Amino acid sequence: MNSTTSIFPKNRCQYLSFGKFLVQPARRWLDGIAVGDRQVARWLCQLIPAQCPFERDIQLWGHHLFHIPPMCKLNPVYEELVGLRFRSLSFLADTCGEDVTRYC
Repeated sequence: MNSTTSIFPKNRCQYLSFGKFLVQPARRWLDGIAVGDRQVARWLCQLIPAQCPFERDIQLWGHHLFHIPPMCKLNPVYEELVGLRFRSLSFLADTCGEDVTRYC
């Protein structure tokens, strides 16, 4: 086998780009949501957590067994959800004049 022959496809990231192809419409849709209703903004602030809820330290009888890392970073639309929550908080604070500390 010479140096130019390979058992791998030429585009090794073709499966990754196919995954991006599937996720990209959801990202655009989430980025395109305009928050213009007080009730919807409140609902989004309650629905989308301020911090990643999956990070945990597992302990047994006071001994640290292992750590589960935050899984939010593995979510392909995480940044868009955080942006949507921020837009909702901004709408409530700036437009509605509501105190948003209860959502933080």
